[in-house]
Amino acid sequence: MASQGGSKTVIYAALAGNLLIAATKFVAAWFTGSSAMLSEGVHSLVDTGNGGLLLYGMHRAERPPDRSHPFGHGREIYFWSFVVALLVFALGAGVSFYEGVIHIMHPEEISNPTINFIVLGLSIVFEGSSWFVALREFSKTKGNLGYFEAVRKSKDPSVFTVLFEDSAALLGLVIALAGVTGAHLLRMPELDGAASIGISFVLAGTAIFLARETKGLLMGEPASPEIQARVLEIVQADPAVHKANGVLTVHLGPHQIVIGLSADFEDTLTTPEIEACVERIEARLREAVPEITGVFVKPQTSGEWRQRRDEILANG
Repeated sequence: MASQGGSKTVIYAALAGNLLIAATKFVAAWFTGSSAMLSEGVHSLVDTGNGGLLLYGMHRAERPPDRSHPFGHGREIYFWSFVVALLVFALGAGVSFYEGVIHIMHPEEISNPTINFIVLGLSIVFEGSSWFVALREFSKTKGNLGYFEAVRKSKDPSVFTVLFEDSAALLGLVIALAGVTGAHLLRMPELDGAASIGISFVLAGTAIFLARETKGLLMGEPASPEIQARVLEIVQADPAVHKANGVLTVHLGPHQIVIGLSADFEDTLTTPEIEACVERIEARLREAVPEITGVFVKPQTSGEWRQRRDEILANG
């Protein structure tokens, strides 16, 4: 997954671009009275705030473990990413829809449409630059996976949140450009309001998708099958382990994994020998998979493990 440095680079790029674009759009909306331009200004302002929230969440997630949070604060980034999705829906989509309805019910002709065209054109260039930075960073992490599949499997929401926000922003700019152009050429100011409603639908769809993905992370998702297989391989390789029965994993952050192991130890081992084996396994796991921050080992037979696993699956 993306490193913290890479994630922050993406967010800083988006933050700077959105702040400048938002100010420009609001000035253009004030001069021209365009509903679509005002909606786009709100959209960029929300994106700016979202970037700040993601940076805040990343800062909070980096705090070390304490008495109240013995495994650290990694899930802070998941919480704030979920808040970002809610803000996109409530503020971005809500305000855009309201503005669109008002301008359809009470249409006003756009004045100085040339200003809108210039601002929208520049915004597409600036937003496209931010989108390219986010896409390049996300491409480093997705490997051979498709984009949607990579998002579903990603444990770091900071990069894909910015990528989808920027994608929604570019689509919104195209809709705003179409609405302003149609309203000017066809003398139908209602099209400006319709474009604002179209932007609200784009934002709502983006927010629902982001909320769905971050909810899964917030609830707790397992480590990748590759990591789980690597863990079992390391455990099984220890001479004191008769059989590595299985492993349960959960991500507490993009780079924080807690694992629970079920292992059947050799019957001839004494308690001190089992303790030494557990310490040895934990050291090897942390060396092989640095993301592992907690290891719990339960000695049990394979039959006990299968019974417990079946009970968990039945209740699920």
